[in-house]
Amino acid sequence: MKTNKKEVVQISLQGEIRHPIFTGYKISSEGVPEILPGTCGITYNFKVGDSCMNISGDHVEPCVSIHHSKEKESNALMNLSCIGNEAKVITGDAKGKKGWVTGKHGGIDNVIIDFPEDVLENLSIGDKIQIKGFGQGFKLLTHPKISVMNLDPNLFEKLNIKIEDNKLIVPIVTKIPAYLMGSGIGSASASNGDYDIMTADSEQNKKFGIDKLRFGDLVLLEDCDNTYGIGYLKGSVTVGVVVHSNCIKSGHGPGVTVIMSSKESLIIGEINNNANINNYYNS
Repeated sequence: MKTNKKEVVQISLQGEIRHPIFTGYKISSEGVPEILPGTCGITYNFKVGDSCMNISGDHVEPCVSIHHSKEKESNALMNLSCIGNEAKVITGDAKGKKGWVTGKHGGIDNVIIDFPEDVLENLSIGDKIQIKGFGQGFKLLTHPKISVMNLDPNLFEKLNIKIEDNKLIVPIVTKIPAYLMGSGIGSASASNGDYDIMTADSEQNKKFGIDKLRFGDLVLLEDCDNTYGIGYLKGSVTVGVVVHSNCIKSGHGPGVTVIMSSKESLIIGEINNNANINNYYNS
């Protein structure tokens, strides 16, 4: 597969670990108010590869969440960070330690980063982290109708993607029908965040294996066109990565950051229970 990897710019991006945000009761789809941990901060006990469903929380971001307080700089951080990018702590007790980007959470505008457990213990709210932004502008020259975004080219090369009849065969843990995609539909771009799989229907959760999803799982979204915005198109195909946890709010659920999309059926998902970015990144 021929790509333009050598032409893709690698650029510095910076944010700081964000204090958790609390806005009061969250109302579930059943009308039950709950007080739960949610976005931002340092999450010590959930990382990429862990279940994103069996959590007493809402929109939980695994490991570390960073942001930038200025609008234009935040836009750059959100749009140019890519899954698989190197992230380096540049202040505080963990200065010099490295992790990697595992997702982007739109709306709250956080970039999510995984670090080893011993590094987590030395991180603090406000520590600055620099990312080597690398991936936006990456193209598959032999497959121009497939858009790739939000993905480090080096991680793309580790996904064990095959080609059959000029279609990409991509490993995934499950396929999600378009009617289960919720919050985030209608966004102008898929390059700066995620959108949610709705999980209020327990039967659908079991049918499509949503109840077994983990942070970092690769999923295929059927009839979802994310090439220019986020919407429905019959026959289109999108592949994304699960980046935040399940939610109790109506219309919400595990967040998916898009990594590739095609308006035509040029991507085929191959079911593989090990299709998690943690397994490929560390291969």
